[in-house]
Amino acid sequence: MANLASTYRNQGRWKEAEELDVQVMETRKKVLGAEHPSTLTSMANLAFTWKMQGRGAEALDLLQNCVELQMKVLCVDHPDTLLSSGINRLAD
Repeated sequence: MANLASTYRNQGRWKEAEELDVQVMETRKKVLGAEHPSTLTSMANLAFTWKMQGRGAEALDLLQNCVELQMKVLCVDHPDTLLSSGINRLAD
């Protein structure tokens, strides 16, 4: 599902991407837990999708939460944290 959502994002099919992004994130939360690195990746993906849909405020809120969790779980210098932090700055 995550790969198909990524394909939709690459094609600019934002609504389809969003639907799958939400499913992936919710499934990963249930199965892996809210702080699992894969769950955090799915949060960042959903935030990016929302940003591209013009939903900047929602995207920023989700991404800020994601970055905070990544700093706690992965560390400040982890590549995923740095990538999400960079996207977070672009969301402003």
